[in-house]
Amino acid sequence: MEIVHYIVARLDGDYAILVPADGSGGENPVALALLPDAVTEGSRLRWENLSYELE
Repeated sequence: MEIVHYIVARLDGDYAILVPADGSGGENPVALALLPDAVTEGSRLRWENLSYELE
């Protein structure tokens, strides 16, 4: 599986808006329920094996 690094651009209700850390794509809304509890705006995430982890 490919590893993708994201930055949380903003929190919008029950969603976090993620952008690729390398600037290669657009915004990706993800339900907060799928992310680690400690996520805040500016957090760096790694997506691997269909799950998100804080970096």
